[in-house]
Amino acid sequence: QVQLVESGGGLVQVGGSLRLSCAASGRTISVYAMGWFRQAPGKEREFVAGISRIGGNTYYADSVKGRFTISRDNAKNTVYLQMISLKPEDTAIYSCAASDRYYYARESTEYDYWGQGTQVTVSS
Repeated sequence: QVQLVESGGGLVQVGGSLRLSCAASGRTISVYAMGWFRQAPGKEREFVAGISRIGGNTYYADSVKGRFTISRDNAKNTVYLQMISLKPEDTAIYSCAASDRYYYARESTEYDYWGQGTQVTVSS
């Protein structure tokens, strides 16, 4: 079983950048498909970005494509989400997740382990 802890959230102005980190412990992330989700107040949790278990193929929600980049460093057992050109609508709690059942996953139900989340607030 893997434990996930996110960090790197904060308050940033429109157009700014942040890099979120998801540090894993208990098991290597190389055996998992990894993903980032976000949930804004009053809205459902939505998929943001994912990276496959093998090969590191990446995939994104249309709303963040070209602005967000997911990556993984298996040696550091950490997954990152680099965010640029941030918009007010990116404000949410961002959570990382791990799936040991799928090669890659977009649905929250396909993930097995979750972090507690980190708040990102983009001010206009």
